[in-house]
Amino acid sequence: MRTYENFYINGQWQAPTGTDTIEVINPSTEEICGVVPSGTPADVDAAVAAAKEAFKTWSQTTAAERSEFIGKLTQKITDNMQTIGELCATELGTPIGLSTPVHAGLPIGVMGSFVEVPFEMEKEEKIGNSIVVKEPIGVCAFITPWNFPLHQIVAKVAPALAAGCTMVIKPSSDTPLTAYYFAELVEQVELPAGVINVVTGPGRIVGEALATHPDVDMVSITGSTEAGIRVAELGARTVKRVSQELGGKSACVVLEDADVAAVAGSTASSICMNSGQVCAALSRLIVPRAKQDEAVAAAKAVAESVSVGDPFEEGVGMGPVVSKQQMDSIRAYIQKGIDEGATLVAGGTDMPDGRNAGYFIRPTIFADVTNDMTIAQEEIFGPVLVIIPYDSEQEAIDIANDSIFGLSGAVHSGDPEKAKAVARQIRTGQVSVNGGSFNVAAPFGGYKQSGNGRELGHHGLDEYVELKSLQL
Repeated sequence: MRTYENFYINGQWQAPTGTDTIEVINPSTEEICGVVPSGTPADVDAAVAAAKEAFKTWSQTTAAERSEFIGKLTQKITDNMQTIGELCATELGTPIGLSTPVHAGLPIGVMGSFVEVPFEMEKEEKIGNSIVVKEPIGVCAFITPWNFPLHQIVAKVAPALAAGCTMVIKPSSDTPLTAYYFAELVEQVELPAGVINVVTGPGRIVGEALATHPDVDMVSITGSTEAGIRVAELGARTVKRVSQELGGKSACVVLEDADVAAVAGSTASSICMNSGQVCAALSRLIVPRAKQDEAVAAAKAVAESVSVGDPFEEGVGMGPVVSKQQMDSIRAYIQKGIDEGATLVAGGTDMPDGRNAGYFIRPTIFADVTNDMTIAQEEIFGPVLVIIPYDSEQEAIDIANDSIFGLSGAVHSGDPEKAKAVARQIRTGQVSVNGGSFNVAAPFGGYKQSGNGRELGHHGLDEYVELKSLQL
């Protein structure tokens, strides 16, 4: 068990002003695996003050200096991949065989992709009698989720460092241990004091104190749409910039000339990754009506082949979901799907075989789903795939776009040009075409209620930049 008694503020481990603590629960065993302090508005004040003071000098460093620190952090995460993987397997529940390459490997790729990005800040644009220069926006507050504990931190920290910003990180109370370990790595690379600060605590206390703080210039939140709306409302009081990466209900559109069985199988497999706790998960499979049975058979076979269990057990393909609250929510959605008339193909509300403790969900597949059903419209955030039949290509596109969300998506076709043409009609921030893989250097973010702003790559830098015109 890991126990932390202090916050990381101004390059030091500083005692909290309050006495409350947060118990971190191992979702596989329902036992306590860690304890961290629960912050107060006074702790937030101290962290913001440290970041504000550090900004005076960090914002004036050269691109080469900032690039060097980003490179050091990349190497430090690389050197400690195994520990990060074990932490995420313990506090989140991702199987260790996936946890290490994903929860450590992905942040390495993201951080490393920003090594050259600081030099973008030195580029100037000449417009008539003006020179347009880039400057860091200032002190940033990062409110990060539990489903990718380190990646979602790094996706914000890397561009902020590149721009010359300073920051306060508030990780999720469900998975704070990885954030604390990251703070230890920050300390080891001797990043200047106050550039990165970490304060844990409830969103309603620590998160809201950051969102309303007059000395915070920008807030970036990854979380539910409801949480994003709340932060935007609070941030508006002091006219902060607010960047939001929120919910999703992404569609995988399978066109008539695609291999329906292959796509259905791969989509059923992907919905189990991280126990379905992925904002960009392809949770709606849209297939030709005449081929729905073929899709169902393939998805069912894959779902029923997934071994669900303790993340440290050999051969386990899917671990638990993060908390009892999450488990109860997912089971309620599954029951709602049954009640609304969808056909339950695999899974259900029962505990997986052989499990009598832990927050486990069976991989679940629904067929004969209509897009007006709750399970087709609301983000379940679990290993639940809904299969929706269509009668025409235009109807498939309309179904994909009939959502308040617009984060991700996919299109499959035997004709690559046709697939790209349909992909351009899907109103989401990214679309995978015929299985195109995730790109850490490409912009990531959503349309509609999936958020505002973009992360990753040089486009992600823009969220942390102010433009100044020098009139000559």
